[in-house]
Amino acid sequence: MKDNDDLDEMVRGLQEQIDAEEEKEFSAKVLREYRNPQNVGRIKEPDCVGIILGPCGDTMEFSINLRNNRVRRVLFMTDGCGPSIACGSMTTKMATGKTIEEALQIRDLDILNALDGLPEENRHCAKLVMDTLHKALCNFMEGNP
Repeated sequence: MKDNDDLDEMVRGLQEQIDAEEEKEFSAKVLREYRNPQNVGRIKEPDCVGIILGPCGDTMEFSINLRNNRVRRVLFMTDGCGPSIACGSMTTKMATGKTIEEALQIRDLDILNALDGLPEENRHCAKLVMDTLHKALCNFMEGNP
């Protein structure tokens, strides 16, 4: 039993160290979005889907339901890092309720601003997310699910 307690204590210490390092690097909004992401998953019968493999190796996917030319529901999936997760989660909230045209106006800078920024080496995550959202919506407009 003592060995389990020692292991649990070591794991807690390591997690606290990781959390402290992340808090130095990322904004509170980024940490909140990637630690507790919203709108994760795939819509069973989407009106459109966009999937992109980013240059960093992360895959981002959006599935979207539309109603009356508006984004009614949007879910995302990724195998990416914390910043990719944070960008995906934030973007689903930004796009929901917008018309297709308004959602197509969401830019990577808008996502970065909504998250209070990302370190330079992670800013590509916002572009990957923006491109994937736009691809899904363009697929719909071109008649491709």
